[in-house]
Amino acid sequence: MQIGPYQLDSPFVLAPMAGITDAPFRKLCRRFGAGMTTSEMTTSDTRLWNTDKSRLRLIIDEDAEPRSIQIAGSEADLMADAAQQCVALGAQIIDINMGCPAKKVCNKAAGSALLQNEILVEKILTAVVNAVTVPVTLKIRTGWNPENRNGIRIAQIAEASGIQALAVHGRTRACRFLGEAEFETIAQIKRAINIPVIANGDIRNAEKSLEVLRVTGADALMIGRAAQGRPWVFRELNYYLATGEKLSPLALSEVRDIMLDHLRDLHQFYGEEKGIRVARKHLNWYCMRLPESGSFRSQVIRVQTAAEQLQLTLEYFSAAPKHAILAA
Repeated sequence: MQIGPYQLDSPFVLAPMAGITDAPFRKLCRRFGAGMTTSEMTTSDTRLWNTDKSRLRLIIDEDAEPRSIQIAGSEADLMADAAQQCVALGAQIIDINMGCPAKKVCNKAAGSALLQNEILVEKILTAVVNAVTVPVTLKIRTGWNPENRNGIRIAQIAEASGIQALAVHGRTRACRFLGEAEFETIAQIKRAINIPVIANGDIRNAEKSLEVLRVTGADALMIGRAAQGRPWVFRELNYYLATGEKLSPLALSEVRDIMLDHLRDLHQFYGEEKGIRVARKHLNWYCMRLPESGSFRSQVIRVQTAAEQLQLTLEYFSAAPKHAILAA
């Protein structure tokens, strides 16, 4: 898939997820073949960028291309200014979030709340596209609620505004992450516009990825929750797309090395105290796939030092049965 001048190496891209897809996790997913990664959602109010939270979210992935930063907000002038400042920081793509269903975002009339106001959507998209010289992309949902699915109209507004690629999560804002993703709605959106469409939602394994590509006609797929605790999912998807065959499950020794590298990166990126806290949720997700990991999980998410997190991880894998199988 092509976004502006950038040809993606893989049609499987990492979904930007606030509090999850930080720089260490993005690097890990690219290592396993993600075609593109995007920063965590950042507020368009640049007055708030002086916090540690925003500063870390705005760190550019110097080893990646294209470098994409996602912004969210409800005021066109602030969004345009934020986009310009992101480009000055090194962003090669600006991604606009109109898909987040979180109450704290929607209560500020941002994220998927904007889908209720098509006039404001057009105003924001036009302002951002005109403010920068890099490609601008957009993430949406299929509508505000099942009675108001206006994803096709929003997609048409996006194309007319100069948006160069559209990601669609196959649920309305009201549905959040419940129920089945509406792949037929994504297919209708794809048929209604001529810019690339990225399908998102419920893409959990290799077989499902090919089914979604077939049903939607999408140019690429966006992987979110399936990558949590399983960043190697991109390697599995790329292999299945190329060969029609499944990769053998990773050896536990490979998972051990992935986890240790990830933990060290988190400790270094955030500093020990915060790095330990952030690592706990990733350890939880890894443990969902590790055999007989209940005792390890209960200990490793409670320790107070980076050294203990690393040591307990080493001890778990040293004690694990050699032929234990990683859960899918």
